[in-house]
Amino acid sequence: MAQLHVHRFGPADAPTILALHGLTGHGLRWAALAERLPEYRIIAPDLRGHGASTSLPPWDFETISADLLELVEAESTGPVLLLGHSFGGACALHLLRRRPDLAHRLILLDPAVALDPQMLTMIALASLAAPDYADRDAARRDKLATGWDDADPRLLEAELAQHLVPTDNGRVAWRTNLAATTAYWGQLARPFVVPPAELKTVLVQAMRSQPPMVTPEFRAALVTHQGANLTVLEWDCQHMVVQSHADEVAALVRGQ
Repeated sequence: MAQLHVHRFGPADAPTILALHGLTGHGLRWAALAERLPEYRIIAPDLRGHGASTSLPPWDFETISADLLELVEAESTGPVLLLGHSFGGACALHLLRRRPDLAHRLILLDPAVALDPQMLTMIALASLAAPDYADRDAARRDKLATGWDDADPRLLEAELAQHLVPTDNGRVAWRTNLAATTAYWGQLARPFVVPPAELKTVLVQAMRSQPPMVTPEFRAALVTHQGANLTVLEWDCQHMVVQSHADEVAALVRGQ
């Protein structure tokens, strides 16, 4: 099996959720949701190049899909509820393209799909130019300026405690592989794929996400392809949907 570090929550015999974090994130971000869903089993890997998982290439959606397929086959005997945030939403879509029967339901939380190449180039170059921080306070300020300012403050502090590590030059950085995350910014420029038409799908768009992650083209394609199987929700929040709206996400999972 691929060397993925996996965070597991809930009873082993409970209905299973495969939860996929965003770019530069980690699987433990789903802990706040797991607290609200004790009747579910949540499998939340650190994606390749993130957290404690392997950082070896290839760094593309095909390899991530292969990693996740191995994980699901080892952890579940049937279809799962597939839950993806941002980059994790894009990973979920590519996983379904490879295995359309893997999920019985799909929830996309402000998925980052088929984004503008020029914007992604700017983001990647900025991360290469400034890959670390002087200290924890600087990392906190960066988070607050990039979509975390409406998140639960306790979850921001948890992020700093769990995901920020010392660097060799005496600074601190997120526990990710810079080469991998740089490559993944490029993956987000790829053309979008859509889920199976018969799959019940929920799209949550964070209406204050800047820049917007859900493009009009992707949203329109989902509406056309999924038809009555699609539910679109517009939430008044920034990009870190689970960190700001954990109760609402839990209700979505329960079908409420």
